[in-house]
Amino acid sequence: MSNKVLIILSSSSSVTLQTKSGEQKQQETGVFLKELADPLRHILSAGYQPVFASPTGEKPHIDPLSDSAIWYLGSTQAKESDKKLITDSLQKVQKFADISSTELESFAGVFVPGGHAPMTDLGQDKELGRILTHFHDRKKPTAVICHGPIALLSTKNATGGFPYQGYKVTCYASKEEIANEFMWGGKLRKVEDALKEAGCDVQTAMVPLMSKVVVDRELVSGENPTSADGLGEKFVGLLYKLLQLTIHTRIRPM
Repeated sequence: MSNKVLIILSSSSSVTLQTKSGEQKQQETGVFLKELADPLRHILSAGYQPVFASPTGEKPHIDPLSDSAIWYLGSTQAKESDKKLITDSLQKVQKFADISSTELESFAGVFVPGGHAPMTDLGQDKELGRILTHFHDRKKPTAVICHGPIALLSTKNATGGFPYQGYKVTCYASKEEIANEFMWGGKLRKVEDALKEAGCDVQTAMVPLMSKVVVDRELVSGENPTSADGLGEKFVGLLYKLLQLTIHTRIRPM
């Protein structure tokens, strides 16, 4: 029985904006602090060992927008606690290509945090597609949050097949993205639109930035930073169910 969870990170530190003049510009971004830290805390508390991986094997850039006490109800102490948790845990990052099929068998589940960075490099990464297809085919718990669900699109195959077609999923809503576009002065590719076009049943909260977590089969998804704690709780719950099922199968009398 495995006690390892694979955490997928973007290697990008920017996202592309389309300005009113028709030009493209790069906006600094990265992994969203709270969206990584809250689920990571649940993973560690449940006794699982996190293993980090990214396209390049480099440590991730933290989204500057997430490095603010506003996401912690003004508590700088809580924010710094999350930063320390990530620093202490993130000692090594593997390249996707270096994770063999044999090694994938050793993981109990996989988690993809958000921030706008995944929009740049995760949706079309073939090695990531290979990795996520492994978890899908074996029905292992898979967690995604905010812009992280764009990673699911990497599993599209050459003939147009998409393993997550018809799955209920939530993500950062297009109506929530409006605030980022206004602040940054340009249009962004929307994760909600991309998932709908691929055939996902996208469900989002009525009110922007309200917490929403959706579970469908082995997939658990969270809409935004306020959903991070609930996502972590549901994800660990799925890992526990898989563990109990494995134990029951092994001890079942012949």
